[in-house]
Amino acid sequence: MQTVKEILKKFNPLEDRYISREYQAFGIYLSEKLEDPRRKSLYIKLAKTIPRPVLEEALRYVIDSRARKKGALFMWKLKQLNAFAGGHKKNK
Repeated sequence: MQTVKEILKKFNPLEDRYISREYQAFGIYLSEKLEDPRRKSLYIKLAKTIPRPVLEEALRYVIDSRARKKGALFMWKLKQLNAFAGGHKKNK
């Protein structure tokens, strides 16, 4: 697991000009580790809205597995960890 300090050391403002926040770098890191570059924006949003320890726990679970669809397993694990609970209000 990379630390924020390590991610920011690799940050190149000329190449990565669209990454201006730490959560964006972590979202891209997630997409790389999960081998799912097409959904970078989803992982950036998750990094912004879900607490980091929850994301890291789900990522460790996926990395330890031999899943072919790592992104799907990651989302399943987040659901198991109740990462999405409380974020939405039901309309009555």
